[in-house]
Amino acid sequence: MRLFPILMALFVTILLVSNTVAVKITHVGPFYFDGATILFPIAYIFGDVLTEVYGYKRSRVVVWTGFFACIIMSLVYCLVGILPAAADWQQQNAYMAILGQTPRIVVASLVAYLCGEFINAYILSKMKIATKGRFLWTRTIGSTMVGQGVDTVLFVAIAFTGVISSNLLLYMIVSNYVFKTVFEILATPLTYAAVGFVKKAESVDYYDVDTDFNPFKVTFKDMV
Repeated sequence: MRLFPILMALFVTILLVSNTVAVKITHVGPFYFDGATILFPIAYIFGDVLTEVYGYKRSRVVVWTGFFACIIMSLVYCLVGILPAAADWQQQNAYMAILGQTPRIVVASLVAYLCGEFINAYILSKMKIATKGRFLWTRTIGSTMVGQGVDTVLFVAIAFTGVISSNLLLYMIVSNYVFKTVFEILATPLTYAAVGFVKKAESVDYYDVDTDFNPFKVTFKDMV
């Protein structure tokens, strides 16, 4: 599995950057979304490739790796934020506004991420068995539609309920979901190319026939 560590590193990198830029709310055309929306669909594409090629067990390792990386990132941001600022450094308020993530945002991000990624991986794995490995587009799009839906609803609801109006909350959920889903559909040729390349390079095409889908059951064998 020469490419597995590289793919996992890229996945975690995108995840960390996404959680950092999520603090910015933007409005582009008819879409109203947080900054992570432009990157997070890429994380799902990586998740699709990892699960399709290496199976649910190794994808589970990647999801938990990303989870703990996000916790470490949040703790470091918090620790640096509470350190006393130098007298001649005037950017403390700017730092706290961007990187001083509130516990609510952190919790929303982690809960949404775990639920969305595991649901995405589970559905893709099951659909791969049901379709006997054919029709890749049905499982990449189908799993993402459900996974992204759960992720989006949980994050926006936990992070912004009571902060923005209910109408804006609903509009933000719909905007995020539509944008991410359309992104996944348009990226289908890229997903096909990535899956084909990795399968050929690794000579691996795993089917989760006897897999235990318990998201908390990670063993050493899953990591090698």
